[in-house]
Amino acid sequence: MSEVQRIPSGFHTITPTIFVRGAAQAIEFYKQAFGAEEISRHTTPDGSKVVHGELKVGDSHLFICDEFPEWGAQSPETLNGNSGAFYLYVENSDESFNRAVNAGATIIRAVEDTFWGDRVGVISDPYGHKWNFSTHVRDVTPEEMAAASEKFFSGDEQKADAAS
Repeated sequence: MSEVQRIPSGFHTITPTIFVRGAAQAIEFYKQAFGAEEISRHTTPDGSKVVHGELKVGDSHLFICDEFPEWGAQSPETLNGNSGAFYLYVENSDESFNRAVNAGATIIRAVEDTFWGDRVGVISDPYGHKWNFSTHVRDVTPEEMAAASEKFFSGDEQKADAAS
């Protein structure tokens, strides 16, 4: 008998889990919008809810399940907001962003070059989760970052754009 791997092959140290209303539909959305691969799906005995779904997006795993308020598993829709967002590094943020929008995502912020060196666009998926599509386009020194950040947070965005 072989020894069990403490961290399963292909996984990273952190694997996010998201709670949604309508996990079966969300899985299909993520497949279309993000090119996710469905690895597995376990449902309640009556098939009405996904207890555990596993997707792979790029080289990362994402767990997904339906809301189970009795377990404290509530979606952003139930909470009327969310406590975090996902930052996806992709080869082409414009193409990935447009793919998600075409699949039904809502634009939060159009794709643009940022002062920290990434080209980023932000969407909300139909289930209330926010996703940042980012492609690193320019290396920024700590000094450049500090100067651009100061301009950005002073409200002088045109100066911050010029610094990028």
